[in-house]
Amino acid sequence: MPDPTPAATPGPGAKKLPGSNKSYTQAQIDDQFAPPDWYPEEHSALPNVVQKGIQAQACGSCHLMSGMGHPESATLAGLPANYMIRQMADFKEGLRKDPMIHAQSLRAGRMNAISAGLPEKDMREAVEFFAALKPTVWYKVVEADSVPKTWINGGRMRLPAPGGGTEPLGHRIITLPQDPERVESRDPHTGFIAYVPTGSIKRGEELVTKGGGGKTVACAVCHGEGLKGLGDIPRVAGIHPIYIVRQLFDFQVGSNTSTAAAQMKKVVENLTEDEMISIAAYTATLAP
Repeated sequence: MPDPTPAATPGPGAKKLPGSNKSYTQAQIDDQFAPPDWYPEEHSALPNVVQKGIQAQACGSCHLMSGMGHPESATLAGLPANYMIRQMADFKEGLRKDPMIHAQSLRAGRMNAISAGLPEKDMREAVEFFAALKPTVWYKVVEADSVPKTWINGGRMRLPAPGGGTEPLGHRIITLPQDPERVESRDPHTGFIAYVPTGSIKRGEELVTKGGGGKTVACAVCHGEGLKGLGDIPRVAGIHPIYIVRQLFDFQVGSNTSTAAAQMKKVVENLTEDEMISIAAYTATLAP
C-alpha cells in the first residue's frame, strides 16, 4: 500500500534513509514519545501507543515499528498475542523485575512503569499489532576471540569506539550495528552483528538440542520445532542473544517469579553463565 502522506522536504540537519520519503532530524529520531516511522507502507495502521507516548515512551521507540527492536530491548514481531499479554501483566504485577545486581539498568523497570499506567485497550491494540508482524533475520552471529572496542551512548546502544582498536571478547556477547549511522536513525531495515566466543555455537547446539548430557532440557520440548514457538510459548529462534542470556539469568536468580519462571526454574538451575551464552549464541543463528 503506498504511503498516503506526501514526501517531506528535508530541513536543516534532516536525515533520509534509502527507499523512504520521510526525513527526520536526530532530535526527532531520539524523541521517545514520537519515534520515526520510516516505512509506514510496510505495516498496518499504527496503534496510538506504538507511535505516540503519553504517560510513557511510545512502544516504537524501543521495539521499532518493525517489532524487531534493538539489543537493549525485546523482539516482539510475530510473538503470540496471549504470551505478550501475559508478560505485560507480569510486569504490572512486579513478577518480572530487574535483578538487584543489574537494577540500575532499568530494563524491566521501564516496563514495570509502562505497564502500570497503560490502559488495557491500548495494551491490547499494541500487542495485536506486534503479533501480526513478520519477524526477519536481524542478527549475524560471528564467533571471535577479539572484537572492536566499543562505548555505550545515552540511548543505551553499544557502538564502535571512535578511536577504533580491538579488545579480547572473553566470556561475553558484544552486539554492534551492521551500519551504525542507520541504526542510530532507528532504521528498521538494518540489523546487528553479535560477536560470541569461539566454539560457543557448537556448545550451545549440544545444550539446546540434547540437554547437554542432563545439564538442562532440550528446548524444542516446549518451544517447538526449530524453536519457532508452540502455542502461547514464544519463539526463541533468531532472538537477540543478549536478551536470551538476560532472561535465563533472571529465571535462575529469581528476579522473574512468573508462571513461566516456575516452568523454567529447573531448566536453568544448573547452567553456568558460559552455558547461557552458548545457548543464546546458537539460538540466534536460527531462522525466526
